[in-house]
Amino acid sequence: MEMHQIRYFLAVSRTLNFTRAAEECNVAQPSLTRAIKQLEAELGGDLFRRERPAAQLTELGQRMQPLLKQCFEAATGARALATSFKGGKIGTLRIAIANAVDIALLIPHLNQLKRMFNTLEFRLLRGNSREIGEYLKTGEAELGIAVEIDRDWDRLDSWPLFTESFQLVVNRCHPLADKDLVEFEELEQQHLLSRGYCEYAERLSAALRAANVDSGAGHDVSCESDLIKLLEADIGVAIVPCSASTPDTLRRAEIEGRSDDTEDVIRHRQDVYAEQTMPLIDVYGERGLLVRVDGMGDMDDVTGRVTSALQPSVG
Repeated sequence: MEMHQIRYFLAVSRTLNFTRAAEECNVAQPSLTRAIKQLEAELGGDLFRRERPAAQLTELGQRMQPLLKQCFEAATGARALATSFKGGKIGTLRIAIANAVDIALLIPHLNQLKRMFNTLEFRLLRGNSREIGEYLKTGEAELGIAVEIDRDWDRLDSWPLFTESFQLVVNRCHPLADKDLVEFEELEQQHLLSRGYCEYAERLSAALRAANVDSGAGHDVSCESDLIKLLEADIGVAIVPCSASTPDTLRRAEIEGRSDDTEDVIRHRQDVYAEQTMPLIDVYGERGLLVRVDGMGDMDDVTGRVTSALQPSVG
């Protein structure tokens, strides 16, 4: 079955006249008639009754007409799309986005791209940071936005976009709802709703344990919509990224950490590290006592790398 045969069939079914259909298709009538006969032979029956003054669709022709029309339109659309791609008139940007990243953060940038390239199409993929890296490596995505990503791949260029802190979210009727600043100690008696799907869940739990807050005394939640429902029911409190969307029925508060976590103190710590700790890297390296381990990734992954790296030393 050839596309020109389908085009000729559709022209005759529309005009019900072989002569006018041939003129419309800019082809000699004998060629059009021969092509339709070949199509009828392939389909196993007549598509038209050759009557005067007009041709009529047979029952087979009536049944085939919408199918062949759909086939022809799809092929025409595919050809036009391929031509647009070849001519640079249209393109697809495949973006892999980590589950922990709220799409609302990207909307202004996506709108700007659409204004600059009005024929640009987006294909959005979701996954954890490891899966984002795989999308990039396999070519399934050109751009990835992740919480953390494997930097070992030499073809990967990465740039930090932003950093954000976490906030406490509670029901408006909760005793902590009237506070703008909550200390870690005040979370000790609270039922925490743990966002296990967040890639920083392990690190957040470690920070809570360091502040003597039992993160296990709470409820495990597997999706954001469930978290919101539980918060609205005042079943617990949650610690979420500042960019996370929450309804007006909930209240947010900053979390007070260490009392010496001021900008000046943190900068001083960094200066002390650069002056006193970093030089030790070269010292131990020269003695053959330095083992380098990639500290990016999930806590379990990093622990596994540390264990593997130390194995030869400890036997």
